[in-house]
Amino acid sequence: MIQRRPLITAAGLFAATLICAAIHLRTGSIDLRWSDMWVALTHPHSDEAYALWQVRLPRIVLGWSVGCAVAMTGALMQSLVQNPLVDPGLLGLSQGALVAMILSLVIAPGLSHHILPFVALAGGLSVGAIVILLTRSAERAGMAVLLMGIAIETVLSSVSSVLSLYTPPELSTALAAWMAGSLVMADWARVWSFLPWGLLCIPAVLIYGPATRLFDLGDAVAKSLGEETRRSRPAILFLAILITSASVTAVGPLSFLGVLGPHLAMFLNRASGRPRLVQSALMGGLLVVAGDTLSRIVSHDIALPLGLALTLIGAPLFIITLRLRNLNRRA
Repeated sequence: MIQRRPLITAAGLFAATLICAAIHLRTGSIDLRWSDMWVALTHPHSDEAYALWQVRLPRIVLGWSVGCAVAMTGALMQSLVQNPLVDPGLLGLSQGALVAMILSLVIAPGLSHHILPFVALAGGLSVGAIVILLTRSAERAGMAVLLMGIAIETVLSSVSSVLSLYTPPELSTALAAWMAGSLVMADWARVWSFLPWGLLCIPAVLIYGPATRLFDLGDAVAKSLGEETRRSRPAILFLAILITSASVTAVGPLSFLGVLGPHLAMFLNRASGRPRLVQSALMGGLLVVAGDTLSRIVSHDIALPLGLALTLIGAPLFIITLRLRNLNRRA
């Protein structure tokens, strides 16, 4: 039976996203009024149409899709390792994809953007395979995965920093902007390139949503209730790698979003299983669209990194929600 409160929460998050998207469509180097929207629809070769269809709509669609994917992956990983502060970046998955991408751009600068997701996937899979191999015999598998992921992430972060420092200046500047998260290069080609990978969120929610509810109770309880953790844990990790690698390829790493989205969604409605994954995804999409809208309002000429915009919006919200949660517990 579908519960009423998760539906209300999801509808509210989606409505807030539409409001932010409407503001985003009107904001930029060319401010569009509502009447200009009609001009863009009826005159496809006008400046208004170009700004709407080729610049702003791709940013919104790609940003929302990636935000949903990253936040949902964060919720999956938090259940997998039973730690509310985990996201794919903390486990080294984002850095694995990032290092592979940087190496490919250094070795083959003209590599097609259709190939880049597979390169990032190879890097993410390599990190995931190392984590699984080194932790498969551990007693507390969730904690072992977390600690091993942190160690690998630290090493790969140093490698990516060194690579970005010693690349040619023009490539180093582009890498620095991309590593901070960016939607500047968003277009319909990138949207369609990310879409098949982003759609993996749907089977992840449908198939492994109930498993996350059991993982939240601990490995021992999950096994006693019939969950085959030896199969579901690698499968969830593999899905997380696929989605994370595609997200890094599309806009760069958005690590903080994997923690922020699920926590803010849980503050609105303490759900578990499938509802929690859906709410986390919608919250992540909302945060990315809101962050990109803020960056365009603050400055039309200077591209504010998406990661910084997310931090400016998300960090205060995160602090407020934690404070309100502590006050509610004391009451």
